Amino acid sequence: MDKLLEWSDELSVGIEEIDRQHQALVDILNELHNGIVQKRGSEACRTILGELIEYTRVHFTVEESLFRILAYPGYTIHKQEHEKLLEQIIGFQKKIQSGQASVTFELLHFLRNWLTHHILGTDKAYVPHLLAKGIERELPKKMFWKLW
Repeated sequence: MDKLLEWSDELSVGIEEIDRQHQALVDILNELHNGIVQKRGSEACRTILGELIEYTRVHFTVEESLFRILAYPGYTIHKQEHEKLLEQIIGFQKKIQSGQASVTFELLHFLRNWLTHHILGTDKAYVPHLLAKGIERELPKKMFWKLW
């Protein structure tokens, strides 16, 4: 499988559940890339883009819930970044669904760059706060009910 983005230790934030979710986002992005490369068709690519948007929403909800529970001071700015990205990719999705655009390498590169910069910058910035507040590198199962 041809990869647009390779998961690496550099992308790890060191919190197991968050890393698993980031890896899933990378996997879906790579699946979308392969859909284009293999010319699977616009319908298949639209479906994968929809999956990427839905999983992104879930991931953002988990992160933002952790921020609220652990009183992360960068919560508002981080949430705004999440909202801006969702607006952008939903805008792309609407253009694609209406036939005004198609899933392109330009969109893929935008998503890859955003994800990479967001993880390496904004996401890694919250890790010291979460660890200082007692979050474990592996989130305790009892915490998941609070996230939703």
